[in-house]
Amino acid sequence: MKLRLALFTFLPVILLAASTTVSVNPKVKSSDGTEIVYTAAGNAETALVFIHGWSCDKSYWNTQVEKFSPNYKVVAIDLAGHGESGAERKDYSMQLFGSDVAAVVNELKLNKVILIGHSMGGSVILEAAKLLDKKVIGLIGVDTYQSFTDDWTAEQKEKFLEPFTKDFKSTTVEFVKQMFPKGADSVLVKKVAEDMSSAPPAVAISAMRNLFFYDPLPTLSKLELPIISINCDMYPLSLEENRKHVKSFSFKHMSGVGHFLMLEKADEFNKLLNEAVLEFINDNGANK
Repeated sequence: MKLRLALFTFLPVILLAASTTVSVNPKVKSSDGTEIVYTAAGNAETALVFIHGWSCDKSYWNTQVEKFSPNYKVVAIDLAGHGESGAERKDYSMQLFGSDVAAVVNELKLNKVILIGHSMGGSVILEAAKLLDKKVIGLIGVDTYQSFTDDWTAEQKEKFLEPFTKDFKSTTVEFVKQMFPKGADSVLVKKVAEDMSSAPPAVAISAMRNLFFYDPLPTLSKLELPIISINCDMYPLSLEENRKHVKSFSFKHMSGVGHFLMLEKADEFNKLLNEAVLEFINDNGANK
């Protein structure tokens, strides 16, 4: 997947609606025995499963849980090494992250699932979809999937990673700041930078390296799922190139936002997300 400097998110914690049925912090074991913590809300046939990005956690989706749980089953997951989930792994690969997601979906016995992944989560949901097979009816990327091909050399990738290994905190702070457009809310920028730079360096660096060296094409060749990606306009998008690998692929665009589009214009983001969800439901013939 073509690299871009867009890997992070933050979302303030919001109280869920009182009418929503919420399961608080249940756990399930992933394929390697790591405990995976998740939340589940709502009761419906169609499930929206939200996967966070690099060095984030399930709380980043609280706004979406509140918005969509009255009409859907909504699940938000802490990937291994993130949030409240276990952090015993030595290697944080996209494949193992995918097994974290599959473990939760299987535990909840969900059979009509839309996987939603932000940034690194876009790669994770590809791997999860491969494991879950016909239980998944569509994939929604959030500022990801700009291009499914990667033109960086291994040397370029290692050079990019090097500053994170030497001074993780300050490098991450500056990295995150670059993901916001000019004029972004300074309070939000500061909070995101502080939050992301507080991640466990060993977990974060392993996950970033695995993401940078991850090739989605072998997995995409095994999937026959529609994909919609909701993206900002800060990075070039390769629609026609992507359609060589995924026939049913499309973008929805947001202007005036950066990589954290769901935070900068939450209402507009939720509207586009709802449109994408309904497209999959209508195409699949699924009931809410």
